[in-house]
Amino acid sequence: MALHHSWPMIERDQRFAWGVVHDELPEAFVSADPAHANDVLGAIGTWECDLADNALRWSDAVYDIFDLPRRIALFRPDTLGLYREASRAAMERLRCHAIRHCRGFTLDAEIGTASGARRWMRLIAVPTAIEGKVVRLHGLKQDVTGLYC
Repeated sequence: MALHHSWPMIERDQRFAWGVVHDELPEAFVSADPAHANDVLGAIGTWECDLADNALRWSDAVYDIFDLPRRIALFRPDTLGLYREASRAAMERLRCHAIRHCRGFTLDAEIGTASGARRWMRLIAVPTAIEGKVVRLHGLKQDVTGLYC
């Protein structure tokens, strides 16, 4: 399965529209039926990464997506191995660009959870800058495995 990534755009009604940079979308992703999307989209949670020390702060839903015990202390290097190689490489490229140019990104990434399950996760990242320097990334993570199965 090819990786999908995009820059989020806000529509007039304030919902996210995804300007996806790929021409092979799963059928569920392009479904016009909003009720169908509820059947294939899973848990969504918040996350942040402090760039000073790579400390991660996750909501319970993100721990659940990765099948990790809730509220354990995590640092970015602890979780990188859970991303499949192609997804990790794409995430690293987008992350570097986000930090360098103070830009957000969206990526559908394939992960292997701590319990060995394979999942697809939508990662939305937004930088926070202080005096022009990005100091943290934060955003949302959502289980989108149902879009790919």
